Amino acid sequence: MFNLILFGPPGSGKGTQSEKLIAKYGLKHLSTGDLLRSEIAAQTPLGIEAKSFMDKGQLVPDEVVIGMISSALDSNPDAKGFLFDGFPRTEAQAEALDKLLKLKKTAIHLMLAMDVSEAELIKRLLGRGKTSGRSDDTNEEVIKARIAEYHKKTTAVADYYMKFDKVKHIKGEGTVDEIFAAISKEIEGKI
Repeated sequence: MFNLILFGPPGSGKGTQSEKLIAKYGLKHLSTGDLLRSEIAAQTPLGIEAKSFMDKGQLVPDEVVIGMISSALDSNPDAKGFLFDGFPRTEAQAEALDKLLKLKKTAIHLMLAMDVSEAELIKRLLGRGKTSGRSDDTNEEVIKARIAEYHKKTTAVADYYMKFDKVKHIKGEGTVDEIFAAISKEIEGKI
């Protein structure tokens, strides 16, 4: 089993590259946002608990999210591995995820960090905003704030995985295929 975290600021191409990674390597995509929506829709105990926090405008506690990830891992026993998207976002979450994976006799094998200049991110997001209908992609100040928030929060996660020599930086500028080739090269070295 091969477990991968794909990291990058908004507009770095994570979504595009995730689809290609899932197709090529047969990984199961684990998006915490999708997991939350799915558990809430199915009205599972974890979903009901998560919804109670969300309805109050609060963040869903790490324990609840980890519980959902545990369920997703258990529901996919034949998966070749998992692609983690949107999680972990803090060092505490990374530690909790590592503990969970250890219990399941696996681990995070690689964290790929997509490096894209702020100017390129802004250009991409403003372009996406014209077609996506996402209001947070139409205002340059909001975009800059999202990028700053990403860097402020996620640097600690990268630092955590660097201690275990699991972080590889990928130049996230170029063609989709050039970027995917660089990502694949890093994965091939770990699989």
